[in-house]
Amino acid sequence: MVRSMMSQSDLSTSFWGYALETTTFTLNRVPSKSVQKTPHEMWKGKRPGMSFMKVWGCKAYVKHQMSTKLEPKSHKCTFVGYPKETKGYYFFNPKKNKVFVARTGVFLEKEFLSNNGNGRNIELEEVQQQQFIEPEVQQTSQVVEENSTDLETQPLRRSTRERHEPERYGFLVTTHGDVILVDQDEPKTYHEAVSSPDSEKWLEAMRSEMDSMSENQVWTLVEPPEGIKPIRCKWVFKKKTNMDGNVQTYKGQLVAKGFQQIHGVDYDETFSPVAMIKSIRILLAIAAFHDYEIWQMDVKTAFLNGFHNGKLKEDVYMTQPEGFVTPGNATKVCKLQRSIYGLKQASRRWNLHFNDEIKEFGFIRNEDEPCVYKKISGSIVSFLILYVDDILIIGNDIPTLQSIKTWLSSCFSMKDLGDAAYILGVKIYRDRSRRLLGLSQSTYIDKVLKRFSMEESKRGFLPMRHGISLSKEMCPSSPQERERMSQIPYASVIGSIMYAMICTRPDLSYALSMTSRYQENLGEGH
Repeated sequence: MVRSMMSQSDLSTSFWGYALETTTFTLNRVPSKSVQKTPHEMWKGKRPGMSFMKVWGCKAYVKHQMSTKLEPKSHKCTFVGYPKETKGYYFFNPKKNKVFVARTGVFLEKEFLSNNGNGRNIELEEVQQQQFIEPEVQQTSQVVEENSTDLETQPLRRSTRERHEPERYGFLVTTHGDVILVDQDEPKTYHEAVSSPDSEKWLEAMRSEMDSMSENQVWTLVEPPEGIKPIRCKWVFKKKTNMDGNVQTYKGQLVAKGFQQIHGVDYDETFSPVAMIKSIRILLAIAAFHDYEIWQMDVKTAFLNGFHNGKLKEDVYMTQPEGFVTPGNATKVCKLQRSIYGLKQASRRWNLHFNDEIKEFGFIRNEDEPCVYKKISGSIVSFLILYVDDILIIGNDIPTLQSIKTWLSSCFSMKDLGDAAYILGVKIYRDRSRRLLGLSQSTYIDKVLKRFSMEESKRGFLPMRHGISLSKEMCPSSPQERERMSQIPYASVIGSIMYAMICTRPDLSYALSMTSRYQENLGEGH
């Protein structure tokens, strides 16, 4: 199969590895007279879909992000395989001499088959023992070994060819059926992080997080108690940006899967308030009018400090973090001594602890907004706003504000961010000479557009044209259309845009209202 595929394409023999992986991928999914079920069906419990499969080696036009309007919208590439970690396709771009992953393309299969009537001779070295088996079906992929019963008696011939991992672009969001091209550069899993171009930076971020866990004695390794099922954990990766959207730091955060906790067993109360966006806007307006200072601080590993006497009251057991399992203790679990992100009680305990500490310094909690504090001494006024682990300090006296910073740093591990310029995805513009302050979410909106593959869409000033009526006739009519549209995350789109509407773009409210009402009841025209 490999030799046949290679002979039909114009690719060099260096692509034999992609052809071999595609062969295995195909054999694990196609029916055979020798077995009743395909390896994929035996492993997954259901028949695999085949509609997404393409002719290996055919040309395809793949959409890309344009830097100017005059550039072509797509590149002519060659389809060379299927990635293991996500749905999509491998494409080879001859102009850049790179293999990359994309969700879809316009495949020229008919042209390829009609233009390749005559094959070419391909000489390939054979490696007798090496197998390229997709991880998800490795336990049932014996179909690829039908003629390999005499391997032990045959001498091994190993290739001396130097092997290179393909260079991949970004990470992808999986959809059902058709796949779409998305450039999402924040990994979703540990394996994506360690295989990304920025793997060293992500590993450094994870090591820093583990060092912090060790310094704060967050857990001890114990044998799993009988009858106790430990909750799992995962890595969450974020790129911290400055006010211009440039990456400042790579952050790897260990998060417990708190949804696996059981109420009354390993947690009780969970409610924790956060500052409302309108409260932040009001205090920023007051600061701009009176020319107050606006400073920002960040609490490092805030939830590790969220308990009186530094100890977790409940018995909570967690699996060891992926990639950081202690050698020789793989069977042990983490008994949490302190809280980490993701635990149901973590946010509440941190908020209560912070409230107790800040009151010791003379701050008074606002009755209607529990995450806003004030301190007044004569003509000196200070405000403090807490949003989980982000803190804004506002006031009219620099020595007093500096003393607040010193106090906070003595109570918690803090990072001083100086003048507030970027908070919660909102960029702060300030002209103190005119006592003006502006808020912008241009970087956030660009991220939303990129996330939902609309970064190349035409931009305008009106969120929704006048006279548009959304009706049931616009709904998908065929089963295929309904299946495809059901996988498009409209709720996520609306939620993402709603945050922009609440913060800085109230002009979006009408369009969001129309769209959300239409989504709730497709039978009503609006």
